[in-house]
Amino acid sequence: MNDDERESFTVGVFQDTEWAQRGLDALADEGFPPEALSIISQQSPEAAALCQRTFGVDGTELDIPRIGPVVAHGPFVSTLQGPSSDLDRSGVSATIRRAGFQTHDGFIFETLTARGGVLVAVHSEPRAADALAVMFGYGGGNAAIGAWTGRV
Repeated sequence: MNDDERESFTVGVFQDTEWAQRGLDALADEGFPPEALSIISQQSPEAAALCQRTFGVDGTELDIPRIGPVVAHGPFVSTLQGPSSDLDRSGVSATIRRAGFQTHDGFIFETLTARGGVLVAVHSEPRAADALAVMFGYGGGNAAIGAWTGRV
């Protein structure tokens, strides 16, 4: 995949679904629409409820290597799946380059999510800095912007 085809995301991991809900609400208050947002969280009733409240859907159930069974939804998940739909076989660290991050970033996101964190991603390159500020302000740990198109 070349730089022109790479998707750009801002990603952070919140400590649990309660903190993720606060972050997602803040992102919505800042004008980020639900179709720009994504979550990946270990399967739980709370994660399913978060997905339903945020997107009005149950989310996709996947079993991601190094994280385990998850509830996932949004454009970040689609980007990680890629044309070969291999997220559930390869894991986040192996597919994270599709979203503009390095493999080591993927390992960090995997580790935090496997420990019960909720990964939240925003697909909005023009407002990536705004998304990053909101994530930091609301507890999004290790929040980062993937390499912007043409800037790597």
